[in-house]
Amino acid sequence: MEGIIPAIVCPMLEDYSVDEDSLRNYVKWISSFRIGGLAVNVDTGEGFHLLPEERLQVIRIVKEVTGGKIPIIAGLQPGYIPQTVGWACGSRDAGADALLVFPSSVFAGGYASEVVYEYYRTIYEGAGIPLVVFQLQPDLGGVIFDQETLRLVTSLEGVIAVKEASFDARKFLETLRIVKKFNPRVSVLTGNDNFIYESLALGADGALIGFGTIGTDLLIEMYELTKNGRYKEAMEIASRLQPLADVIFAPPVRAYRARLKEALAMLGIIRYTYVRPPLKPIPEGEKEAIRKALTDAGIL
Repeated sequence: MEGIIPAIVCPMLEDYSVDEDSLRNYVKWISSFRIGGLAVNVDTGEGFHLLPEERLQVIRIVKEVTGGKIPIIAGLQPGYIPQTVGWACGSRDAGADALLVFPSSVFAGGYASEVVYEYYRTIYEGAGIPLVVFQLQPDLGGVIFDQETLRLVTSLEGVIAVKEASFDARKFLETLRIVKKFNPRVSVLTGNDNFIYESLALGADGALIGFGTIGTDLLIEMYELTKNGRYKEAMEIASRLQPLADVIFAPPVRAYRARLKEALAMLGIIRYTYVRPPLKPIPEGEKEAIRKALTDAGIL
């Protein structure tokens, strides 16, 4: 896995049901770029707030629009293992090509490496679909894995990538070195929306990020320039995009989904900006900040 893999939002109607028309239009638009895949039902797409049947329908729609030409990485929320395996099989049958496995909260506090390994092994053997390991900062409900856990988990045949989203440059680089030392076949994808360019320059194989859903063409250009060693030009794009990223991911970070939807609505890609409770819409002042940041970046 490599390149820019946008984690897409889930457009919704006023009654908080999935806006299937907007979703189709949105996926058609974003798949016109040279993306490395599409991540659905993840945090950006409010995957935790969707019913199981809604998650499957989102996958089916994305598969239908892309025609199987773009890899679909579906979010897999943690749960009781047989339940999680069932969800994994459902996502596979609906058209997912790989699963981004969210870390279980039971791993927090130093769970044994073998337990984490067995969790991933059971999912892979039960569903037979490639997996992406998700390392996420604890403040966002995630887990940071130690060296032995990373070594064991990435040794699994079914693990094809690690999404690293510690939002800590030192931890990102440490994880990159560990994974490439023990299992160089496994891709490392940055999930750090606050230092995308730097992650790529340090050696990330790509980026699986919510910010990839806007300014997608610029991010792809930045990625390709970095891979070709044209760092000065890539950094110019990064400098252009960073103020927008700072607005989208400003505190409280949980509001970034609503901010992304506002940006997409301003661009005419989706119709409405509803987010499913307990998430809240953003105030008018923030909307103006988003509009200005989009304009300054040359996107709007």
